[in-house]
Amino acid sequence: MDVSEALPPELHVVAPTPHVPNSKLPVMLYRKAFLKVSYDEMIKVIEGNGWAKGSHWGVYPTAHFHSNSHECYAIIRGKGTYVLGKSPIDNDVGGDGEKIGRDLLVEQGDIVVLPAGVSHAVIAPEEDWEVVTFYPEGSPQWDMNFCKDGPEETAQKSRDCSNVPIPPKDPVFGIAGPLPEVWKNVSMQ
Repeated sequence: MDVSEALPPELHVVAPTPHVPNSKLPVMLYRKAFLKVSYDEMIKVIEGNGWAKGSHWGVYPTAHFHSNSHECYAIIRGKGTYVLGKSPIDNDVGGDGEKIGRDLLVEQGDIVVLPAGVSHAVIAPEEDWEVVTFYPEGSPQWDMNFCKDGPEETAQKSRDCSNVPIPPKDPVFGIAGPLPEVWKNVSMQ
């Protein structure tokens, strides 16, 4: 198997906004998770770890989130920036002076796992940008939320997101991987 075990995943928590529930569960970024990037090998490993293949994408530049499923992105080719946790109608800076959302530069071989509720869009990708999406086995067909609801509806969607089950397996390392334990520990806080 061509999976790298050298680096633990980066954990990124994105605060909620009036239009995006985001999640207290961290986004997990596995940099250079695959030593040898092969479309077929990445699919084989991730599906073998209990995550079903979704779509094969180029660029999806519109901020959105899913309230009924977690999502995993395998970066097959290129480099791009994910903008996480920000609605197109959110201010750039919150009342505390902090930047709203987070930008993550990702590249070929990286794996990004987004908890339900975290908004995401890709900006400034290289021309050959290519990703494959995965969802935990047994997940419903993902819904699309475009981060433009008011605070009350966003609060309801936040409750929906918190009811999405934590996957039993990490998409990269399977049953022994960090995702289930990290997310369970955070959800109990």
